[in-house]
Amino acid sequence: MNFENLLIEVGTEELPPKSLRKLAESFLANFTDELTKAELSFESALWHAAPRRLAISINQLALAQADKVVEKRGPAIAQAFDADGNPTKAAMGWARGNGITVEEAGRLKTDKGEWLLHQAKVVGVETKSLIAAMAQRALDKLPIPKPMRWGTNTTQFIRPVHTVTMLLGSEVVTGELLGVKSDRIIRGHRFMGKASFELDHADNYLSALKEQGKVLADYEARKAIIKADAEAAAAAIGGVADLEDDLLEEVVSLVEWPVVLTANFEQKFLDVPAEALVYTMKGDQKYFPVFDKAGQLMPNFIFVTNIESKDPQQIIAGNEKVVRPRLADAEFFFETDRKDTLESRLSSLETVVFQKQLGTIKQRVERISAMAAYIASNIDANSEQAARAGLLCKSDLMTNMVMEFTDLQGTMGMHYARQNGETEAVAVALAEQYKPKFSGDTVPTAPISICVALAEKLDTLVGIFGIGQAPKGAADPFALRRAAIGVLRICLENNLPLDLVDLIAKAQALHGETLTNDKVAEQVLEFFMGRFRAWYQDQGVSVDVILAVLARRPTAPADFESRIKAVAHFRTLEQASALAAANKRVSNILAKVEGELPATIDDSLLVESAEKVLATKLAELQPQLAPLFAAANYHEALALLASLRESVDTFFEEVMVMADDLALKNNRLALLSSLREQFLHAADISVLQ
Repeated sequence: MNFENLLIEVGTEELPPKSLRKLAESFLANFTDELTKAELSFESALWHAAPRRLAISINQLALAQADKVVEKRGPAIAQAFDADGNPTKAAMGWARGNGITVEEAGRLKTDKGEWLLHQAKVVGVETKSLIAAMAQRALDKLPIPKPMRWGTNTTQFIRPVHTVTMLLGSEVVTGELLGVKSDRIIRGHRFMGKASFELDHADNYLSALKEQGKVLADYEARKAIIKADAEAAAAAIGGVADLEDDLLEEVVSLVEWPVVLTANFEQKFLDVPAEALVYTMKGDQKYFPVFDKAGQLMPNFIFVTNIESKDPQQIIAGNEKVVRPRLADAEFFFETDRKDTLESRLSSLETVVFQKQLGTIKQRVERISAMAAYIASNIDANSEQAARAGLLCKSDLMTNMVMEFTDLQGTMGMHYARQNGETEAVAVALAEQYKPKFSGDTVPTAPISICVALAEKLDTLVGIFGIGQAPKGAADPFALRRAAIGVLRICLENNLPLDLVDLIAKAQALHGETLTNDKVAEQVLEFFMGRFRAWYQDQGVSVDVILAVLARRPTAPADFESRIKAVAHFRTLEQASALAAANKRVSNILAKVEGELPATIDDSLLVESAEKVLATKLAELQPQLAPLFAAANYHEALALLASLRESVDTFFEEVMVMADDLALKNNRLALLSSLREQFLHAADISVLQ
């Protein structure tokens, strides 16, 4: 079989930078899926992407499908021939459909019978005749939320398409994609190199673009150049560049020929909180801020231009001129905001509605304040500071800085609180109230920050559920799933002695009569239980371990965590499988019992040695288990219970539980109930697989 390399490039207008990688990766994945479905072999596959192009390279692609033999089974022999041995209509119709006679058909013999069989040879189709259709299907499946049309075309794509190049080796693959016919024309850089040129061979795509078109189509190569050059530029001025990966990816997707330059801004702007300056540089201008070795912002920034200039100083000066008004705005907002304290802004929160049924933001912060103080009293934190932080936690929403740069909410509150003379704990709590903001983000660990972060999230959860606005399907406009996970993580990672039932009840009480859903407490708790499962599954905990704990519905996150760890460890013990099976058996037996069982085990009714041994060992363990369960030391408790495995096995082998004698039967059931009750203090291990 012969092989050749394939190139497919779609040349477009500038593609959305934040989507470029995803589009390219999806194009490649979709096309290789098409190759697999078509049974076309290939050695490797790569994607390439630049602002005005998506491309894929398939190395050592088979030039044709392999010939194959397809077996087509016909009617069973009993239905293929009549009593006289003549072909039936069913047999003749099947044969005719396969282009043969019944006499030419083979036979397929199996243990289940015999059938007519035709082995048809299917000649493989040439790859080049399949490529265009496969590529179009691959493009049709790209994740494009809002496709557009251009000119008089009915074709839709994420951006207008100008060129399509499909080369199998040096041969142009005929066909069209997105309404554009395939050719060997490649467009170069807008301002450097050749505007367009003909590509002679698929293998020369990257090199020809680089040499003739002044375009680095290799995405990862561009990223590596930008990263290395930015690091070197920062080091040259004694600093470290803030090369956050999301921003780095966006910059890589904005340029075809990256050139890294360093610029400055006035020292006076450093009097403004660094977060505001960084937000402006990164968010608005796509610049990389530079920090010194002590982590302080320097009056420099690094940027990437898309052109080689004979006078780079002109480009540097232009970027300095562009960023200066943005930094000046931040400076003005900061100086203006400093004239009023956060406390003085509380009255203005009365003019902003949080949610029409839940009142204003002023009412919200009053609830958060009370909730934070309540939580503080339960974790030995300073209730007065927690209440103060809760009261001020949304005041920065009314500042000029946050109105202009909304992502700075909380952060600016911290800076203004410090300037207002608030305690450091209160100031930090204002910044950390929204944590964790995303998956993988850290949680607050300072006591006052913990109180405010929990109070803020609980107020939202109980309030929104309380007016019947629970998330439905994928829709979650109030980010309640994230809030619930945040509450759980804060409690778990700080090992807090808090119970969800108590927290929900307090939050509900603080909302007063504004809540219309009389099942709010039940629904919010159930919502948390669902988040427990999702959280632990993401941590790689087995579903059966999670279900074993959920069956007992522990509502204190720290307690839930202790149970999860204990059951996960118990599951690894040699005795676990047998004891899980025994618990399931006990559960099934007890489920069929009608009426109440004896509260205690009557030793005089223990007649079989196996039941005596089990009762004795259980009685010996109970004084040891009680303090362990009281201290939530489920790990050691389950380890102790594992020692009962042999006694439990022997009991079921030698003792008839459902004895004819009612007293004996009830006493044995009481013994089993007592056994199961000990395990249930930790979890329902009967669900373990």
